[in-house]
Amino acid sequence: MDNTVVISTPPHVKSKRTTRGIMIDVCIALMPCVIAGIVFFGWQALVVELVAVAACVATEFVYFFIANKGFSNKCRDAGKVCKRWLKQFDFTSVVTGLILALILPSAVKWYEVLIGGIFSIAIVKMLFGGTGKNLVNPAAAGRVFMFLSFSATMIKYGLPNFDAVSLDSGALSTGATNLAGLLGENPSSQLSALDLFLGSGVPGCIGETCKVAILVGFIYLCVRKVIKWWQPLMFIAIFGLVAVLLSGFAYDSYTFDIGLFLPHVLSGGVLFGAVFMFTDYVTSPRSVWGQVLFIGLGAIITAALRYMTGIEVTSFVIMLMNLFVPLIDKYVFPKPFGYKKPAKEGK
Repeated sequence: MDNTVVISTPPHVKSKRTTRGIMIDVCIALMPCVIAGIVFFGWQALVVELVAVAACVATEFVYFFIANKGFSNKCRDAGKVCKRWLKQFDFTSVVTGLILALILPSAVKWYEVLIGGIFSIAIVKMLFGGTGKNLVNPAAAGRVFMFLSFSATMIKYGLPNFDAVSLDSGALSTGATNLAGLLGENPSSQLSALDLFLGSGVPGCIGETCKVAILVGFIYLCVRKVIKWWQPLMFIAIFGLVAVLLSGFAYDSYTFDIGLFLPHVLSGGVLFGAVFMFTDYVTSPRSVWGQVLFIGLGAIITAALRYMTGIEVTSFVIMLMNLFVPLIDKYVFPKPFGYKKPAKEGK
C-alpha cells in the first residue's frame, strides 16, 4: 500500500472557470453599455472606448515585453515573449479599458484617455505585480487620476444625440457629475425617474447614463454566476436609504421623502459602480461578512459625500474602500471547516 502523502498549495477545488472566461463574460456584460454609449453620444463615445481599450492592452503588452527581456540579445527572443504574452492574456486589460471608457464623458480628448489607460495598467496594475495583485481598482484609479489631471474636460458632459427633455431649474443639470440640484438643494424638483432610467435628455458619462443597459449586464453576470446578485442590490438599497435620509435636511424643516429613492439611485454612476466595480474580485474582501462590511460602508460613504459635495464620488469611494480591504480581511475572515470555539477554562 502506497502511504505517500502529496502536499500542495490551495486552492484544491477544481473548476472549469478560468480568469479568461470570467473576464470574457464581463466584456459581454459591458457590451449593452458600450452600444448604448455609442447610440447616445455618437462617434465621440466610440473613439473614447477604442482608445481606452487599445491603451490598456498595449500598455500591458509593453510592460510584459520589457519585464520578460524581450529587448535583450537584440530582440532575438521577441517572438517567444510575444507568444508567452498571448498565452497568458486573460482579457483583464480589456475589461479595465472598457470600464474606464464607460465612466468617462464623451467630451474628453483622445490623448487624455490614452494617458489614463496607461496610468491604470502600468502604475495601478502591473507595477503591483499584474492580475490579481493590484491594491485598488485600476479603472477607478484611472478616472480619479484623469479627474485631477484634466479637470477642464472631465466636467463637460454632453446631452444624448436625440431630442433632450427639458430640465427644470432645480433638476440635474450635468448628469453624472454636478448633482447639486438633487443632493444639495431642495430636492422637490428633479428629472422623472423614467428619464433617469432610460437616460433620455440626461447629460452624463458614456456608460452610466442608460440604466437599462446596466441592468441587462447585471442580469447576464448573475445568470453566469460571475457576481453575487445580492451585492449590487445591497449597495443600492443602503445608498438609497441614506441618501433619502440626508436629503431631508435640504428642506426648511426636516422631511423624509421616500419618493427621492429612485432619483438618487438612478442618477450619476451609482448603479454602474455597484454592478461592475464594487463586485471586483481582486479589490473586494474574501469573506462574506467582509463583503457585507465593504459594501455597507461604501454605500454610506458614497451617499454622505455626494450630499456634502454635490458631485459624483463613486470612483473616489471605490478607491478609498479598496485601501481598507487588507484591514477587513485581517479582522473579518471565515471560520475554517470543522472549527469549534474552544471552551473557556473554569476558574
